[in-house]
Amino acid sequence: MIDQAIVEFDKALRTVFAPARSVRPVPGEDVPDAALSDAERAHAAALMRVNHVGEVCAQALYQGQSIMSGDPAIRDTLRQASQEETEHLAWTERRIAELGGRKSLLNPLWYGGALAIGMLAGRFGERWNLGFLAETERQVEQHLKSHLGTLPAADQRSRAIVEQMKADEAEHAETAVRLGAHELPAPARGLMKLAARVMTTVTYRI
Repeated sequence: MIDQAIVEFDKALRTVFAPARSVRPVPGEDVPDAALSDAERAHAAALMRVNHVGEVCAQALYQGQSIMSGDPAIRDTLRQASQEETEHLAWTERRIAELGGRKSLLNPLWYGGALAIGMLAGRFGERWNLGFLAETERQVEQHLKSHLGTLPAADQRSRAIVEQMKADEAEHAETAVRLGAHELPAPARGLMKLAARVMTTVTYRI
């Protein structure tokens, strides 16, 4: 029990404070960086900061859900999704730096809140746990789609990253459904959207 607690705490520290690493090549890394105006660069950096926080929260959600899950197959699914989200962390972190931006100052807060939500979701049973995963990924996919509509048209590096993240999130949602995810009730979906709106609005600036 103590060993597992240490492992989980180490995961949290690495997610929030350590540089993330990617096995896959960074999408768009071969594309020449565009000449963006200061305003465009600041806007793109803020959007990528929002995406980075989304991945910080994803790590925490998956960790909380995995802790509460008693099904090895579901834990493996969460672990696989978490590994891909770690790559997303690395991609967005690198792009933020390239754009001259910074990560959110509130990352420890976002992580702690998402971990608690993930553990709460896991208490409702495996099917609802998977349902929460599927709905989270669907909402993130829509969120990334909206970013593609507002990122500077010339910023092909950021666009390539967001496109690949969007594809990965859709795959995670489909995997959860295949494993038997329950559809969350409308009030729960609405509450999740409201929480995401608060997070993205604050993170764009802080």
